Amino acid sequence: MTYPNTQLFIDGTWRAAANGKTIPVLNPATGLEIGTVAWAETPDLDAALAAAEKGFQIWRNTSAYERARLMRRAADLIRERSDTIAEMMTLEQGKPLLQSRMETLAGADIIDWFAGEAQRTYGQTIPARAPGVLQMTLKLPVGPVAAFTPWNFPINQVVRKLSAAVAAGCSIIVKAPEETPASPAELIRAFADAGIPAGVVNLIYGVPSEISAYLIPHPVIRKISFTGSTPVGKQLAALASLHMKRSTMELGGHAPVIVAADADLDLALDLMVTHKFRNAGQVCVSPTRYLVQNPVADTFIDRFTLGAKAVVVGNGMDPQTQMGPLANDRRIPALEALVADAVEKGARLMTGGRRIGNEGWFFEPTVLADVPITARIMNEEPFGPVAVINRYADMDAIIAEANRLPFGLSAYAFTRSGETATRLGNEVEVGMLSINHLGLALAEVPFGGVKDSGYGTEGGSEAIEAYIETRFVTRKG
Repeated sequence: MTYPNTQLFIDGTWRAAANGKTIPVLNPATGLEIGTVAWAETPDLDAALAAAEKGFQIWRNTSAYERARLMRRAADLIRERSDTIAEMMTLEQGKPLLQSRMETLAGADIIDWFAGEAQRTYGQTIPARAPGVLQMTLKLPVGPVAAFTPWNFPINQVVRKLSAAVAAGCSIIVKAPEETPASPAELIRAFADAGIPAGVVNLIYGVPSEISAYLIPHPVIRKISFTGSTPVGKQLAALASLHMKRSTMELGGHAPVIVAADADLDLALDLMVTHKFRNAGQVCVSPTRYLVQNPVADTFIDRFTLGAKAVVVGNGMDPQTQMGPLANDRRIPALEALVADAVEKGARLMTGGRRIGNEGWFFEPTVLADVPITARIMNEEPFGPVAVINRYADMDAIIAEANRLPFGLSAYAFTRSGETATRLGNEVEVGMLSINHLGLALAEVPFGGVKDSGYGTEGGSEAIEAYIETRFVTRKG
């Protein structure tokens, strides 16, 4: 296929940036330029803000039934175009084509889910103390939204914010990633082609810090949603709070994987090897710290290492590929430094740890064992295909390590004991815990973290609440 040059989408029109500037888009499997994306600056942002303000006045007065109808049409278009969108995503992001297609189809499911939620934003009638008094609450859209999304899941990260905002009756400006612009643009195109009014959905690209600094304080914007690193998230949340703006923050993680002595090792290894190297480990909920009880630790380390060595790394367009390249060249020296630091501090490098070849940004699936907690990788999210496996005597020590870091996004556990599973559910400090299976990130379940991993949820029945305000109305007669 021919990779497209991506434009801005403002007030129902695809357009170049006002200044005519573009940013190159590189294929991470080759390092070569495959296209460009429009570079928005202040005039474009002002146009998007004016469009969102106008679009909100139209959309807030559009019935929930009609909003849901248009959303379901957009979901159907995504499904019809999924093969083409998946190819674009693999070319710009690197992940295997099958993973790109699954992400695209999952995006359609998320739109469908929120279409249903649009029709369930119920208020309530509150019994009054005095006769003839009516007391009620109305659920109303909060207003125009600014959403900021990263490159690791170009559709998934946009579609949750976009769908919740549109379902609630908000307009939105999506600041999508410059590294992977074409696939989120196709998501927006599906909404436009479904018939959503001009100005309701807008799409921009540019310098992230400049765009966030301009949009967040702007009086038109009433809510922000951000997915990205914890340091940047803290800065944006602080800026939003200065202007009394609502914010949803889905930030970094460092997910522990708890493997009890009674775990089904076949199940744990089958799921966790695959899950670790999905999207080359560039996943906020990627399992990273494997905390294994002593009786099964050596077996787990040996078998996990064999599994990592068997992962087929290559161009995501090749159907045999199981793991593609890293998304950009910055990740390779970052991962090399983390691995070198761990080995220097006494960790065992079981496999991997190096760049593959000199074309594109490929990195070996890597396993480190017996890593001291002083190593950087035990304290910093690697965001790459590196697994850390450590051994522990008992569950007390494992839970203490799971909770040691300030992050609390996700965790995984494997045990045959109902008592242990209950304890983990109560004591492991994360927003999401999946025991004996992979059950995260479905449209109908909450998705979000605690502590430095952010606040708010982008899935399930609670997600739309961040885009709605409650108004109390009371009257007599």
